[in-house]
Amino acid sequence: MSSTHNLPQLEGLPKHVAIIMDGNNRWAKQRRLPSFAGHKAGVDSVRAVVEVALQQGIEVITLFAFSSENWSRPAEEVSGLMALFKWALRRETKRLNKYQVRLKVVGDRTGFSNELQQLMLKAEELTANNTKTTLVIAANYGGRQDITQAARQLALQVEKGELNAQDITEADFQKHLALEALPDPDLCIRTSGEQRLSNFLLWQLAYAELVFVDAYWPDFRQQAFYDTLKVFINRQRRFGGREEITHR
Repeated sequence: MSSTHNLPQLEGLPKHVAIIMDGNNRWAKQRRLPSFAGHKAGVDSVRAVVEVALQQGIEVITLFAFSSENWSRPAEEVSGLMALFKWALRRETKRLNKYQVRLKVVGDRTGFSNELQQLMLKAEELTANNTKTTLVIAANYGGRQDITQAARQLALQVEKGELNAQDITEADFQKHLALEALPDPDLCIRTSGEQRLSNFLLWQLAYAELVFVDAYWPDFRQQAFYDTLKVFINRQRRFGGREEITHR
């Protein structure tokens, strides 16, 4: 990995950072380029974020790559995104494995082609035993759908007599969510200046710090991510309580 050797080690970092990668289309339009060019440039930002995560010791990065609502975009753009996803998996998986990054894809894979599903599976299998950082790609994912399918799983357990409805806990619910045993995000970043969650990790972001960055995603590189981490470590987190406690 490169371009991070001059970044001093920070203290009190988040264990898990979730990112809504926004602004690819506007970045491309600003440069009079097709939307695909913006999405492709965004792949380099993914790499930059992973580099900083490895250098700083962040355990999990979750990226919102493709929402369940994104299918309504123009067919040409969706087709380009699918081609880019395949290209990125082929190109980046060996690099991730080399640097001990575990890849996990969450969301409804049935919407994707068999070829793309196979690439996802192979990438996960190749990197399954890596322990430095986990990179989660949320693809064909929606927060409400995530919660709905978890409720459905619990309802089936109740129906089968495996679980009493009155005994259901938050921990039981969490087991059936897309991120399962991973820690909840401590920090959620959205690029491009928009300030909303857009149906991303609605359960898991309950107490996350939210940071909205003006830069478009293709411009969000190592230094930008590092600066956002510094914003986080200067936040006071209360988790619903009155007393100020540290971010850890």
